[in-house]
This record gives sequence, C-alpha cells and structure tokens, in this order.
Amino acid sequence: MSRAFTFHGGRLTDARARFGGTAEDWVDLSTGINPDPWPGGNGQAIDWRGLPDPQGLRELESEAAAYFDADSALCCAVPGSEIGLRMLARILGLPGRHLPLSYSTHADAFADYPAAIPGGRSTFVIANPNNPDGELSPPDRLLNLLERQEAGSGWLIVDEAFADCRADWTIAGAVREDRRLIVLRSFGKFFGLAGVRLGFVLAPLAVTGRLRRLMGEWPVCSAALAYGTAAYSDSAWIAATRAALPSHAARLDAVLARHGLAAQGECPLFRLVKTDRAHSLFTALARRHILIRPFAAHPGLLRFGLPTGPADLALLDAALDEACARG
Repeated sequence: MSRAFTFHGGRLTDARARFGGTAEDWVDLSTGINPDPWPGGNGQAIDWRGLPDPQGLRELESEAAAYFDADSALCCAVPGSEIGLRMLARILGLPGRHLPLSYSTHADAFADYPAAIPGGRSTFVIANPNNPDGELSPPDRLLNLLERQEAGSGWLIVDEAFADCRADWTIAGAVREDRRLIVLRSFGKFFGLAGVRLGFVLAPLAVTGRLRRLMGEWPVCSAALAYGTAAYSDSAWIAATRAALPSHAARLDAVLARHGLAAQGECPLFRLVKTDRAHSLFTALARRHILIRPFAAHPGLLRFGLPTGPADLALLDAALDEACARG
C-alpha cells in the first residue's frame, strides 16, 4: 500500500493519479473532518492587505480558551495542531512515547530525538479520543498518567483533536503552571474547516513563551483569526452539531454492519473497522472513487470518515455491495 494513503488521509490527488476520475467524482472518507462545516465563514470580512492584527490574536485565544474551559493565559494559537506537536518535540527535547495504535504524527514528530536518555525522562503523547480506534480515556486515567510522567520529570501531551464532539471529553482545564501537562486542540476537524490551519497549545508559560518566539509575531493568518473567533462563540451551531453527529455516525455504522463490518470507536467523526479484507476493500472502493484510510503498520484496519449526506452514504453502500459480491 502506498505511503501516500497510509500516513495521512485526504490524498485525493494521489488517488486520482492511481485510480482515475475527476475531483468531482470522488467521495473522500479518508479523514475525520466534519463533512458539514461551520457555515459562518462566508460572512467573515477578511482584509488580506494587512498583517494579522495582534489584538485579533489575543481575542481569538481568549475566545478559544473560554470554549475549552481553560486558562486564557496558557492558550497559544498555532498554524495547525500537527505543527504545534512538532514544535513541542523540539522545545521539550525528550524521547517521545505513544500508543501502539495512534496518529502517525505522534511517532514522526519525535523521530529526530533520542530514543532514550539517562534517567528515562520522556514525553508521552496520547490522543483523546484516540485516532484511529476512537478509544476514549477518562480524565482519571489521564491524570494518573500525568502523575507518572511528572514523577519521572517527563511531560504528558494530550492531543484533543477530536474532543470537540463532547464538552466533557477535555482536560484542558487541568493545564496549570505547576503541572507538566500540555493539551493540543484542533479547529479544523469538528468545525470542518481543516484548510484554515488553526490549532492551539495549552501549556505552562515557559512552553508557550518558547512557542511564541519560534513562530514570531504572526503565527496564524487573518482568516484563522476571524473564523476561529466567530466559530468558537457560535454556541448554537456547536450544540446542534454535537447533537447531530452521533446519529450520522449511527447511519454509517448500519451500512457497514450490513456488509459484515463491525464499526468501533467513541468518536462520531470516524469509525474503525477490523477486517482481513482491508486491502481488497480499500482497492475496490478506490476503483469506485471512494477513498478510505488504510494503515501500513496495521494491515487489517480501515478507517471510515462520515459521508457528507444520504447520497454519499448510498454510494458507499452500493460500492460495498459490489466489493463484497466479488469476494
């Protein structure tokens, strides 16, 4: 399986080059991005002529921190949570540890750092909910893990890229000056606007201070400032989306189950399937111009993102019918 499809989702150009079709032909289910994005972006007036406003950055971080139920003084905007993690690896300078089944970036971000150092200090990175299996770790488990990391003078990074789906999934409020806890948040997944490239690092001031020096005066663009500030304050849309996503996921589960594929995971933005037909199903669906996510290190797994609506769900159902009929 090509690394283009197994390292990250969203590789439609590579998919078209291998399997044909135009961009309009494809249904992209390879990511966990909300297919029904926050609609308020069209109403934002973006002045592209000037540099991003520093006051706008402060307002964004304040609005985001309030939404995260976190201390605004410890909230730092970054141009995507993945870049935030990579900069944190550089700042902390410790070996990275992660779950066996997790984001590819969790391993890749620490690849240039020593595998071990005297004293065994490390940075442990865990996603909550985890990607790609959607496993949810309760706060007590994470805080116990934090205590173990702190006992060894290490750090815990909790990647909450998908935590927006439930208000009670976050531990962002536990980030304090006297704790070795860092929380990552992503704007693009729940709000369905991954191209804005906006994320946040919640961390002690010593860490966010170094982040700010690395990024300089303008860490995110003017559109990110406007979109993020407005979207995080749109409580009605956030509540409606949180209420709607589980039923969308249930409809996907039902289609997968009809074809003998048992979906798993707590996160309603994606579902993981274990099957010994993973390679053949990926290829069969790609030939029907439906892109899902395979995993090089876990060849028996496939991840399905949410279809945009009934029409795309029906296309997936029909493609699975054909794939299963061929065996």
